[in-house]
Amino acid sequence: MKAHNLWILTEERPKIEVLKMIFRYFAQDHQCGFFGDTLRIIPVLNDRHEFAFEYEVVGFHCAKVNRVILKTVSGYSSFVDFLVFYQDTQPVETDAPIYAIEETKTDDKESRNTGVFQRCTKFVFIRHYYPSVKMIMLYALQIEQKKEPTQTYILGTRLLLTFGVEILGKNLDKQLFKPFQSVDEIISFKQNMRKAPGGNVPIMLYKTDGKISISGRLYKSGGLSHDPNIGALSILSAVLRVLGWTGRIEIIRHGLLQSHVGVNNKFVQVANMWGIELENVVVPRANISPYYWKYDMEGEKLGTIFIHIVVENFTEGYSIFENHAGCEKGYFIKPDGTPVALAKYSDRQKYKEGDKSQIIYIPDLVLIDIVENESITIEGKKYKNKDQGIKELDNYDSFDELYLRRYYPQYKIVRTVVLYGSQEEKISEIKVGFLLNQNGKLVLGIAAPSLFCRAIRNLLDYWN
Repeated sequence: MKAHNLWILTEERPKIEVLKMIFRYFAQDHQCGFFGDTLRIIPVLNDRHEFAFEYEVVGFHCAKVNRVILKTVSGYSSFVDFLVFYQDTQPVETDAPIYAIEETKTDDKESRNTGVFQRCTKFVFIRHYYPSVKMIMLYALQIEQKKEPTQTYILGTRLLLTFGVEILGKNLDKQLFKPFQSVDEIISFKQNMRKAPGGNVPIMLYKTDGKISISGRLYKSGGLSHDPNIGALSILSAVLRVLGWTGRIEIIRHGLLQSHVGVNNKFVQVANMWGIELENVVVPRANISPYYWKYDMEGEKLGTIFIHIVVENFTEGYSIFENHAGCEKGYFIKPDGTPVALAKYSDRQKYKEGDKSQIIYIPDLVLIDIVENESITIEGKKYKNKDQGIKELDNYDSFDELYLRRYYPQYKIVRTVVLYGSQEEKISEIKVGFLLNQNGKLVLGIAAPSLFCRAIRNLLDYWN
């Protein structure tokens, strides 16, 4: 078989451990061996030493793969974490991927809803665009898997399996986790689950002649924005269709008014795709993009992801926290490698009483420089918002006290801004450490952290 390139398109910062899981799956799927113990992610530079807005994975060797290329994209709505294409040429929007992969570090142990239902919408969405793509839920867990899964998690996972989603990275009891065989089996399973606390609207299914009603609240914070229930009601409805239900599906007790239902809302789009109605509310014709994704040449994360990857692949430095714009928030990593979920408030009770100063503002990235003994707190911004970014550097006192000074007391705390955009080729602001301009020019600030300088120098040496 002729070898092709693997193109991995993502909104996320690509992680080595996740790439290894993808490569292992590809090798098994295509019945080929591979070597990939020591992987590096290399930003590709052109002849002018400008970033070409793609990364190449080196250290992966497979007879059926020529190159592995990563590119940053943006979804038009509910986008999975990775689209994988197996072809020679750079993908365009009309090409069909071989895999659609949603990656999560969240287990049932942390949140029975976040781990499954908030991500279900993505699979319901992508099947509209790529009906035959292999869909994968990939668990890259950083905490121990919960021994006894909740009924909510069992339901969500069984619905995903019924929908054709493969589960990787978790040990599943095949007696518990198996696809549903019929609509009635789903209704029976849901009826036998523990009932929701009083005052909540339980998700329940009621079947009559030609119609299935599903109760579930969708109203939250002034609109149609109840993400866990959006996911649950989306996957339930889509699975009913997959199992052959051709009658009406109506969401009841949703709490919505007609004014809450906009044409761009993701649930409204799902309702259009899968024939879902809302009780006493007209579902409008949604604005559904003809394409699922586009290449991202605008987002502020292009700068922070770039500096993150360069530092970790070309220096001894490493990240202890990441929250790149539009990406999944990571854990704070203690010196012994233990992950810590960040608090939202210094004092939750005081915040509830109206003290907004209790909010813990979270940076986009924190890097450790073991050579200079510095922890580098990074705020990412588009170039046009650089003044705002500089101002926001003053927000991190609580973060420093609760995390950096507690766990990394021997490191000097440095704060800096990383920018993306514009055609500027120099930076005059002392608090801006790095600019990746829209042409791919790599611009170090006049007082850039030493870690940035070493990383860029080593990258340039690599391409010389």
